[in-house]
Amino acid sequence: MPLIFGDVLMKIIVLAGGLSPERDVSLSSGALISNALIESGHDVMLLDLFLGTENKNIEPVYKNKSSDFKFSFHVSEHEPDLNALRESVDFCGEIGNGVIELCKEADKVFMALHGAAGENGQLQALFDLNGIKYTGTGYVGSLLAMDKDISKRIMRDNGILTADWKYVNLKEENDFCNVKYPCVVKPCSCGSSVGVTIVENPSELSDAIEFAKKYEDSVIIEDKIVGREFSVGVLDSKALPVIEIKPLSGFYDYKNKYQQGLTKEICPADISRDIESLLQNNAERVHRSLRLGFYSRVDFIVDKNGKAYCLEANTLPGMTPTSLLPQEALAAGISYNDLCGKIAMF
Repeated sequence: MPLIFGDVLMKIIVLAGGLSPERDVSLSSGALISNALIESGHDVMLLDLFLGTENKNIEPVYKNKSSDFKFSFHVSEHEPDLNALRESVDFCGEIGNGVIELCKEADKVFMALHGAAGENGQLQALFDLNGIKYTGTGYVGSLLAMDKDISKRIMRDNGILTADWKYVNLKEENDFCNVKYPCVVKPCSCGSSVGVTIVENPSELSDAIEFAKKYEDSVIIEDKIVGREFSVGVLDSKALPVIEIKPLSGFYDYKNKYQQGLTKEICPADISRDIESLLQNNAERVHRSLRLGFYSRVDFIVDKNGKAYCLEANTLPGMTPTSLLPQEALAAGISYNDLCGKIAMF
């Protein structure tokens, strides 16, 4: 058989969707990844983690070059209605019919999931127990990176600068008297800026807490760092070129992340060599400290004094048309198709 990146062609399931506020982002990533792997010669099935074989829009069959078929999915301005999606099926749980059985039969599962069970380590642990090979970070690193309170503690223990924060369990009584303003309220384990609010004064805090509570009962209240926002991909333990993120209005929220033309992204970033080295070195340190896998993306804000504050690490970075990791890889001379191939083969 022909060889790709030193290995044989494979039967690959691209696992996307799921029951997460980032479901639509995941489906968009999954569609593009599937197309890239098909173009490289693999047999590819795009499979929805939640709907499984019951999906009426994505047929759970393998496609290849002879299929003359392209997947596509558009990310809307707002997160999907997960309650309506759950009510559309007649089973409980987050894994659809046939998913585990199909994944067992594949040579590799390409994890195109974002958020919830697909990114917090639960699914990775289940796959390990079932002998299913998958891309990305294992269950330990996924758990550590997804929980913002835990990951920030690990960063701080390893001498990596991160904004001061307060962890809040909303199931308990809490005292918010000592909160510093301005601050940022975030659900503890969501991505794509879902449930995030920038709070300028005490009168805005309760609404921000209620908004975050829609997604989970654990939140962090983090000091707001004012500065330039950057992201650094890590591929095979080495940092990629730095990208700068400049939303045209507001902050880098769900809408600005995934609607084309709302954010200016500059890669390589127009920064000094010292700042570039600081960000790349810190991204590699975060990657190692959190026990991440073949690839990740680490986000930072650099203040006016040149201090780089780590915001978070992403174990399954987005692979949509507006996503940062593919832009950084391209700046390093790695095409989108080659990036997907490298990840699949590791």
